[in-house]
Amino acid sequence: MLNVSNSADPAGCKAKASCGDSRGPGDMDPETWEKVKNHPCYSEEAHHHYARMHVAVAPACNIQCHYCNRKYDCANESRPGVVSEKLTPEDAAKKVLAVASTIPQMTVLGIAGPGDPLANPDKTFRTFDLIAEKAPDIKLCLSTNGLALPDHVDRIKALKVDHVTLTINMVDPEVGERIYPWVFYKHKRWTGRDAAKILSERQLEGLDLLTSNGILCKVNSVMIPGVNDDHLAEVNQKVKSLGAFLHNIMPLISAPEHGTHYGLTGQRGPTAQELKALQDRCEGQMNMMRHCRQCRADAVGLLGEDRSKEFTLEKIREMDVEYDLDKRQAYQTQVEAKRLETRKAKEEGLKALEDVTTDLKILIAVATKGQGIINEHFGHAHEFQVYELSGGGSKFVGHRRVDMYCQGGFGEEDALDTVIRAISDCVAVFASKIGNCPKDTLKAAGIEPVDRYAHEFIEKSALAYFKEYAEKVRRGEVVHIPRGDAEIRTGALVSAGATGEDA
Repeated sequence: MLNVSNSADPAGCKAKASCGDSRGPGDMDPETWEKVKNHPCYSEEAHHHYARMHVAVAPACNIQCHYCNRKYDCANESRPGVVSEKLTPEDAAKKVLAVASTIPQMTVLGIAGPGDPLANPDKTFRTFDLIAEKAPDIKLCLSTNGLALPDHVDRIKALKVDHVTLTINMVDPEVGERIYPWVFYKHKRWTGRDAAKILSERQLEGLDLLTSNGILCKVNSVMIPGVNDDHLAEVNQKVKSLGAFLHNIMPLISAPEHGTHYGLTGQRGPTAQELKALQDRCEGQMNMMRHCRQCRADAVGLLGEDRSKEFTLEKIREMDVEYDLDKRQAYQTQVEAKRLETRKAKEEGLKALEDVTTDLKILIAVATKGQGIINEHFGHAHEFQVYELSGGGSKFVGHRRVDMYCQGGFGEEDALDTVIRAISDCVAVFASKIGNCPKDTLKAAGIEPVDRYAHEFIEKSALAYFKEYAEKVRRGEVVHIPRGDAEIRTGALVSAGATGEDA
C-alpha cells in the first residue's frame, strides 16, 4: 500500500461522490436526476457534453447592483448583463430553433437578462410559451434577482420552468446596503437599508415558494472581498434551509472599463485561492457549483465558449431551419454514450487509486475542448479547467481564463505570462501538445508541462498522474512544495473558435 503524508496540506477529500455537483444517477432520486442530467449548469458532468443558450428579451431591471452595468451591442465582453442584440419573443423563438437545429446537444434555454426576466414578465413568459410549443424537449430556465419572484411562481410552475436561478448576495440588510443602492418596488424607489431589507425578504419568500412547488433552484452569490465574503457562509446555510439545490459562489467581475460602481471605485475581486477556500467552507450536504462561466445574456454553446456570433438575427434570417426532434434525440444518444465512456474511465482511475493512502492534495490545469478529453493544444487554449487531486479522487474546482499563447503561428510571451499567473497554484498543466518554449517557461515557474496523455480522458489521466506523483513524493524523488495563489481573469470573451465543439 502506498502511504504518503504531507503535513503542509489538509486532509484529502474523502467523499468521492459528494464532491461538488458531479453526482450521477445513483446519488439522487430519479425525478431530480431527470431534471439535471443534461443541464450544463446544474450538473458538472453534463457541462462537458451539453450546451445551453440565453435569449436577451428582458432589457429592464428593477434593482441596481454595484457590480452591474448592462451593455448593449457589445461583442467583446463575456459577463452577465452584456448582449449584442435585444430580441423580441418572436425573434428569440426563431433563434432558439436555429440553434437547436445546428447544435443538437443544446438542451437548455435560459432567460437571464440583460435586465431581470421578471421585471419584464410579458416578454419572458411569451418567449417561454413560444418555445414550449415549438421545441418541447428543451428545458426552460430563468435567472432572477428575486424582487418580483413571489408574484410569478404560479406562472413559472404552469409553464413547467423546472429550473430557476436566484441571485442572493446577502441575508443581512446591513451587508446589502453596500451592494444595492436602490430597488424599485410597488411604484417606489427604495434606497439604503430599507431597499436591502425588502429585496432580501422577497428573495427568501420566492425561494421558499419555488422549492415548495418542486422547482429546482440554484442560488448565485457574488463574492465581494471586504463586503460579503465573511457573510456568504451564513447565506449558504439560509438558502440550504429553504431547499436550494445548488449554490454557486462566483468571483466579483470588476474592472474600470466595465463602468460599474465597483469597477470605478477600485473594489477588487477575490483571488483563486480566496474563492476556493470559501467554496470549500460552504461545501457540505448542499452542492456547490464550480463550473460557472458567468455567461453573457445572449451566450450560445457549451459553457466556456460563445457561438452567439454564428446566430445573429441577420444570419438566422438566411438560415434554412429544420427542427428535427428525432435527429436531436439520435445525436444526444451518441452524447450519452460518450458520457458513459467518460464516467467508466473515471471509475477505472478511482479503482487504480484504491491502494493509495495519502493526505497529499494538489491542483492541475487541463486544456480541453470538451467531452472530458485532453484534446486542446496548450497554445490554443483560452481557458484551463482546474482539478483538485487527492487520495479521495478528483474534483473539478474551476476554470481560469487566459490569453491564447499561440498567435498566428508564433508564441506570444505576454500571453504566456497570463497563463502562468492564472495557473500558478497548479502543480502541472495537461494539454494535447505543448511546445518546447512554453515547456521551459512552465518548468521555470514550477509547473510541470504534461502532454503524454493527449486525447485521453481527463480524470483517469489526472488520477494516474496523481498516483505517480504521490509515489515520487513517498520515495523522496520529488519534494512537494505547496503552491501559492493564482489570478482570476474575468469578463473577456471566449470565442467559439477557441473551444467550439461542432455538432
